[in-house]
Amino acid sequence: MVARLLPPQLHVFVRDWLSANNVLLKSPAGHVLIDTGYVRHAPLTLALLASPRGLGAESLAQVVNTHCHSDHMGGNAAVARAYGCGVAVPEGEVAAIESWDGKSLLLDYADQDAERFTPTAALRAGATYAWGDLEWEAIAAPGHDMGALCFYNAAHRILISGDALWEHGFGFVMPPEVEPAALPATRATLERLGELDVRVVIPGHGEPFADFGAALDRAMRRVEAFEADPIRLARHAVKVILTFTLLDRRALPLAGMPDYVERVGIYREFNARFFRMPPADFAEFLIAELERAGAVRRSGEWLLPANAAAG
Repeated sequence: MVARLLPPQLHVFVRDWLSANNVLLKSPAGHVLIDTGYVRHAPLTLALLASPRGLGAESLAQVVNTHCHSDHMGGNAAVARAYGCGVAVPEGEVAAIESWDGKSLLLDYADQDAERFTPTAALRAGATYAWGDLEWEAIAAPGHDMGALCFYNAAHRILISGDALWEHGFGFVMPPEVEPAALPATRATLERLGELDVRVVIPGHGEPFADFGAALDRAMRRVEAFEADPIRLARHAVKVILTFTLLDRRALPLAGMPDYVERVGIYREFNARFFRMPPADFAEFLIAELERAGAVRRSGEWLLPANAAAG
């Protein structure tokens, strides 16, 4: 089992695709939590932390983020408030967090939520941090998020990859017409990670896994497919965002979908730039694409995640 390859002071709370995994690193010098999940799940995040598998009655010294999308930092404010601890974010994210930039953080721009918080420290690529009595190198991991970091422990050959690498892919990437640097940066990040000696990957979503080489190969093939077809990349991004919203809301009214894709910035702008459809046609296009992928279903007047019960 992969869990046997992890040191005893490291515990992973595997969440779902709405909330990122939480990595708890325990140490007499102070416990550290990497990523806090989505704001809707903050009560569960706090319950997990307070459980015997978590901290019990002990304190938390610091929250750390791999990057600052809502599913990774949505619980920051609640955790910091509950434990009176600081929050460290990648230095490339500090300005957006301090100004609470709803577009660069993919909040109101993508109809996502998070509770505002104040960062107390900035994490720098190339620096080494001591968490859980282990040394972690912060590695720049731009692409899905241009300010993202991964954390690597050479002694146990562990990579905390955030959304830069999953077992079957990585977090969505903005197309070149929107963010010219994102897709080249994704390739460069994967190449940089490929230089590491990795035994276990703890991804932002999904179970920890050991077959690093195979995951890296799959990710590179995905990059190549997106490089060959930027429209595919744009289509993928808006489908991921809509699926994520459905995981949060549990249902969206089908009759309101044309207005929704015209009102929410990312859909309106992507449609104008890439698809050029009337809002009703664009909404139907997205829904049909997600139905074919098995991600959503229609139930009466509602659009639901595929695994949701009918309301």
